[in-house]
Amino acid sequence: MTADIKARSRVSATMATALLVALLGALPAAAQEASPPPPVEQQEKPAPYDAQLIRLSEIIGAVQYLRNLCGNSSEPEWRRQMEKLIEIETAGAPKRRERMVAAYNRGYRSFASVYTTCTPSAATAAERYRAEGATLAMEIATRYGN
Repeated sequence: MTADIKARSRVSATMATALLVALLGALPAAAQEASPPPPVEQQEKPAPYDAQLIRLSEIIGAVQYLRNLCGNSSEPEWRRQMEKLIEIETAGAPKRRERMVAAYNRGYRSFASVYTTCTPSAATAAERYRAEGATLAMEIATRYGN
């Protein structure tokens, strides 16, 4: 009878160990299934002047291209000012940053696809866009500035 009890003990111990291993093996999978959901992307709250700022970005891109094309010096200052504006306005708002950069590039490329040399109409467009940009910048600063 002692041998029978020892055999049963071994079988019970083996089954208990197998059951424990199976349970422990299942824990990581269960833990993965129960992991918290990915963080919800926060909605960026648009500024009340975003539409104007996007238009200003597009204008600055256009003026950058046209003034370079017409030999009004390379004016890297325009690009630096745009980078500074984007940095200040979009801190912590990557989608907003994407929209501003896309608008700048759209303005730049829209004239790059039309003008390959400086023409009187390109020079006129540059001056008109510059005036529109100055007006927009003034409106934004006056209405929403501190």
